[in-house]
Amino acid sequence: MQEYGGEAIVLRKEPLGEQDNRVSFFSKRFGKLVAKAKSARKITSKLSAHLEPGNISEIRLVEKNEVLIVDALKKTRLSIPPSDLYLLDRLLGEGEADIALWHAVRDGQFSWQRILALLGWDPQEAACSTCSAMPWGFHIPRQDFFCVSCASNMPRRDIINVSIV
Repeated sequence: MQEYGGEAIVLRKEPLGEQDNRVSFFSKRFGKLVAKAKSARKITSKLSAHLEPGNISEIRLVEKNEVLIVDALKKTRLSIPPSDLYLLDRLLGEGEADIALWHAVRDGQFSWQRILALLGWDPQEAACSTCSAMPWGFHIPRQDFFCVSCASNMPRRDIINVSIV
């Protein structure tokens, strides 16, 4: 049995079964991790309030057959919209720590231009992958930039707006 702990930013929380939650978070030491919070949807749960998206919490995990959150304590709350945290969750791969990305998100320097540049997709150097026009958005599933007209037939939930003014 392995035990992990540290400060983490809660990116996403979704129901799992009748009483549990699946929580995705980003930590300085381990990168993005997904863990199960047992009984977190019960009315008497002590974990639930500490695992809301946007919270920076001190989290303790135990890994045996699965990764479980056994303890969490909210330290502070970020001012990043939950929709941006959801997109960040979709964009990040699991288990890849990135200190620069951690500090950019944790210290309130969140902008999609900066985040994508840190991840290797710099919008300043990009063009629409279809017509080479100025990029308007980054399509997560295709990991490509598109202009407004080329992105018009794509689902909005898959696109990060990176308009460069």
